[in-house]
Amino acid sequence: MGEVIRTRRDIRDLKCECGRESEHEKDCKLMELDNLVWAFDAIQKLDPNDPDSFFVIAGYHGQPFRGAGYTNASWWGGYCNHGNILFPTWHRAYLLRLEKALQAHARPGAVIALPYWNETEQRSLVEGIPKIFLDKEYKFTTFSASDNKTIRNPLFSYKFQVGITDRLKPNPGANYTKPIDYETVRFPFSGLVGTPHDTKDTLFHNKEMHDLGEDETNRMLNGNVTTWLNFSHFKNSDGALVEAGVNDKFNECLKAPNYTVFSNTTSAQRWNDDHLSKKNPEPVVSLESPHNSIHLAIGGFQVPGHRNYDRVAGANGDMGENDTAAFDPIFFFHHCFIDLMFWKWQVWKGKTKSLDIIQGYPGTNSVDSQGPTPGVAGGTWLTLDSPLDPFKHSDLPPDRFDDPTKATTSNDVVNIEQLNYEYYPRPERPLMIPIAQKVPFLTVSNIDRAKIAGSFVVSAWAGSGDGDKILVGTEAVLSRWQVTGCQNCQNHLDVRVHIPMEGWSRNDAKKLNFEALVHTRTPRDDRDGGIPQPGALNPIIKLGTHHLDHQASL
Repeated sequence: MGEVIRTRRDIRDLKCECGRESEHEKDCKLMELDNLVWAFDAIQKLDPNDPDSFFVIAGYHGQPFRGAGYTNASWWGGYCNHGNILFPTWHRAYLLRLEKALQAHARPGAVIALPYWNETEQRSLVEGIPKIFLDKEYKFTTFSASDNKTIRNPLFSYKFQVGITDRLKPNPGANYTKPIDYETVRFPFSGLVGTPHDTKDTLFHNKEMHDLGEDETNRMLNGNVTTWLNFSHFKNSDGALVEAGVNDKFNECLKAPNYTVFSNTTSAQRWNDDHLSKKNPEPVVSLESPHNSIHLAIGGFQVPGHRNYDRVAGANGDMGENDTAAFDPIFFFHHCFIDLMFWKWQVWKGKTKSLDIIQGYPGTNSVDSQGPTPGVAGGTWLTLDSPLDPFKHSDLPPDRFDDPTKATTSNDVVNIEQLNYEYYPRPERPLMIPIAQKVPFLTVSNIDRAKIAGSFVVSAWAGSGDGDKILVGTEAVLSRWQVTGCQNCQNHLDVRVHIPMEGWSRNDAKKLNFEALVHTRTPRDDRDGGIPQPGALNPIIKLGTHHLDHQASL
């Protein structure tokens, strides 16, 4: 007999917030949530050496580093793949490994399916993060009287059972060491405690935030998330209100023409460079792009104002850097939504049973973007048969994968129906796939990620003379602190961003003046106006309208 099919639902649905469920439906969903929290609490309490422990599984993504990247910044010490074609499939395998651990430590008889945080539904656009991630305590309601107790909410944060030490040297000012009992934080708090100086600044900053009160800091976090999802609303040359937020990027990425450019920002960047000069309708958006923005929204970046650094100076949440992002429990619910969008794209494109890549394309080599993961040599070509380390067939359904020692590959995780889970509601292929419209676009270049420590945001502004500039769009770059010392990840570190000017005509776009800014984590000194790091000092912005020349008379 095969395994039970697990149904992944919107986590807000489990809280029965819509008010339309019958009492029986409410009881079933609340029990599902109780079972999930119980299992999360269980794996967070496991010995940190236990392979099912939250510490071990969260640590697969970045810190604690291993392999050549343990002490050498020339290599990436985490297993996660970013900026290459393995980004969607590696994280799909990652969720399966977590789900397996949750199931192994669930209450007897419970079936655990990891819910997703639906980042594009109306309540997220209006309210932000679901309340379950903001409550510091959780009370079970559907168990026996003895088990209906209140516990520390394991979805709110994780407290390190052992410390981790950042042993990388090239950029000592960006130290991501975490001591034992460190508790993960989100915007507007800071989690930089790797040096005495960082610890002192963080204690001062976090006291200021705590003094504002929990309601206010939650309001700030939710306000930041909803702004990222909805920004920027502005009137175009026809006076129409235009939306250009992360919510829209999620919709746009579904139009990507092939898996290679859908899967990662490196490939999408090259595709746009190659095809926007061939009358392509508009820049391709990869799934990784809106994914990055949500990481930075929770981790500490605000939608840029006309400054060169975070408006809440000192906000450094764990979700904002690859090094420790997965230790924040919300990471897995965010990535469950990313996996849903991946599956939705597969359904739309008829790619549910197989994928294909453009061989040799940027984003298909181990040195692209972040650098080689442990055990992978520099210069290795990535394929759909590349191992998704550290995951094995033992992490997959045993009735379908009979060699538990074999490494999991992308081809193993293409079809979620073979992995014994589904999404509710089930994505359906539309009768007509939306077609991209031709619009002017901005290209921002001359940004050297090799000289920028940590994540950053690129923003593009438009104005007409002496009037106020308006924010046209942003691109979030989720990075690592020590990329400055990485000699094996120097391919495609010249960041180029393509931003469509939705709703603007060719002629009106040509009348505008444009400016690009790069907003880094660590301005040199607030007193100098927030000058960013060296790689972000001189971005170049260029308007592209050549693909609209035949519309010049419009």
